[in-house]
Amino acid sequence: METKNAIAALTALGHGTRLAAFRLLVQAGPAGRLAGDIAAALQVPPATLSFHLKELLQAGLVQSESQGRTVCYRARFDAMNGLIDYLTDNCCAASPAAQCAPAPRPRRC
Repeated sequence: METKNAIAALTALGHGTRLAAFRLLVQAGPAGRLAGDIAAALQVPPATLSFHLKELLQAGLVQSESQGRTVCYRARFDAMNGLIDYLTDNCCAASPAAQCAPAPRPRRC
């Protein structure tokens, strides 16, 4: 991932509503979620959500697909993983003995 793409992704995720929408889409997996369902889950007006989803689209973090009169949004896991790789590239390169990898999280039911 190039620096300009990482900046765009981080800028898009730097707003509470966009971060919450992206997290919902990550949780939904490849099936994604319909725009109306996202708006209801986040309790935001459809026009407001549309603005925020457009920002995530422009940053390359989500993709959309028209399904009749509604739109289904999906997280782009390749972009998310690319951002994580960008942020952790050369992690602890100056001190290989350091443990900078995140600790494993316990699985939730």
